[in-house]
Amino acid sequence: MSFIQLNFNSKCLGMRTNVNVIIPESDEIFTGQFNKNLKTLYLLHGLGNDYSAYMRYTSIERYALKKNLAVVMPSADHSFYTDMEYGHKYFTFISEEIPQFIRNIFPLSDKREDNFIAGHSMGGYGSFKIALLKPESFAAAASLSGALDINHLFIEGPKNGFNTKSIYGDMETLENTDNDLFYLIKKHAENGVILPKLYQTCGTEDFLYDDNVRFRDLVQKLKLPLTYKEGPGEHEWGFWDNAIKEVIDWLPID
Repeated sequence: MSFIQLNFNSKCLGMRTNVNVIIPESDEIFTGQFNKNLKTLYLLHGLGNDYSAYMRYTSIERYALKKNLAVVMPSADHSFYTDMEYGHKYFTFISEEIPQFIRNIFPLSDKREDNFIAGHSMGGYGSFKIALLKPESFAAAASLSGALDINHLFIEGPKNGFNTKSIYGDMETLENTDNDLFYLIKKHAENGVILPKLYQTCGTEDFLYDDNVRFRDLVQKLKLPLTYKEGPGEHEWGFWDNAIKEVIDWLPID
C-alpha cells in the first residue's frame, strides 16, 4: 500500500487543506497502464480529530490491504459535515469536491457500487448524512458510535469546540431538515428511495448509545435494511479500531 498525504488548495473551502490517502499498489500503477477501477472508502473523523486520526490510532492500512481498498481521509473541522452558516462548506467539500479531486489524481472508480463512506462519532453522523443525501453516490455507509441524533446535541448547545450557531446560524430546531437523520430516513422510506447498505455499531457504555438505539429502532420499524452491532465499549479508539476492521470486512467487495 502507498500512504500519501496531500496538501491542496480547495476551491470549495477557499483555503489549503490536508487529505490522507491509502492506495493499493500494483504493477499497472508503475507502468501507467491501469483502469480507474479501485474501490474507495471515504473515512470521516470525529469532533476534535482531523485527517490524521485513523492513521494514528488504528491499523486502517493493514485492514484496507486485505481488501485491496483505497481509503481517503479528509478534514472537516467541527462542522458536523455541514455547509456552515458562518464557516466553510464542508458538506459540499466532502461529498463533491474531494471525490472529484481525488479521482483526477488516482485510479479510483466513480461507480456507485465501488464507493463507500464511514466514520466515527461526528464522522458517523456525517457518513449517514452524506449517504442519505447522496444515495446515488455510495453503495454502503457505516456509522461507528455515531452522533446520530443531531437534535439532541443541538439542544445541549456548545461544547468541545462544537458551536451550533456557527454551523446552523439562528435556526431554532434541526427537526425535519436535511440535518436530521431521522427525518431523512423516514422521507426516503416514504418515497421508496434506493438507499446504500447501512451498518451501525456502538458500545453499550458509550454516552451516545441511547441515541444510536433510537435510530436503530426507527430504521427497523421502517423495515429498511440495516446491519446493527453493539457490544461492550466506550467512546474511544480501542472500540473504533476493531469496529472499522469489521466494517471493511462487511463492505460489499468481491
